Amino acid sequence: MRLVLLGPPGAGKGTQAKVLSNNLKIPHISTGDIFRETRDSGTELGDNLADYMKKGLLVPDEIVNQIVAQRLQKDDIKDSGFILDGYPRTRQQAAVLDESLEKDGIRLDTVIYMKTSNETILLRLTGRRVCKRCGRIFHVKNIPPKQEGICDFCGGELYQREDDTRETVLKRLEVYNDQTRELIDYYDQKHMLNTVSGDMEVRKLYDVLYELFGKEGLL
Repeated sequence: MRLVLLGPPGAGKGTQAKVLSNNLKIPHISTGDIFRETRDSGTELGDNLADYMKKGLLVPDEIVNQIVAQRLQKDDIKDSGFILDGYPRTRQQAAVLDESLEKDGIRLDTVIYMKTSNETILLRLTGRRVCKRCGRIFHVKNIPPKQEGICDFCGGELYQREDDTRETVLKRLEVYNDQTRELIDYYDQKHMLNTVSGDMEVRKLYDVLYELFGKEGLL
């Protein structure tokens, strides 16, 4: 299966992609993970990415396209397909992705748009805490640690990422909505778009998606 998950920051794309990847044995490609690794690499490219991410701005298309294209060429993708999480984010990126796949004689199977309310997004993101040592993710309300500020798994310090503050989240949502409206229309016009509610609990949404994939003959 070749799947794209769309939705604003905090829609739960990463969580759902991991569940789908584990259950369906399909590689999960998260541009967010790649960006954070590059940001912390100490390179000039990493410093540039850090500036964009800190301000809640989208990374330039040419950089993102190159990173994703290289990942799609790896053997595990050719054998099993992929779940793209966080890419494409613009109509231009979507067109580049289509062209890249067509060169290999393949195409996307479906695109899922996880439409999510601002209230849900703010609750999820501003309450998120990440372990500085092992990277485990907690939530002050939904997944609280046993000891406040301390990771249950390694004892590392938990912190709030700069891009999870209320001000930055609102800025990210504004940027997302402005730049992805055409993207939603792009896939809708290609009759590839399926819209679901990102406000749903993880398991319920998984069941909805599993049923959808079955109806489309993708399982």
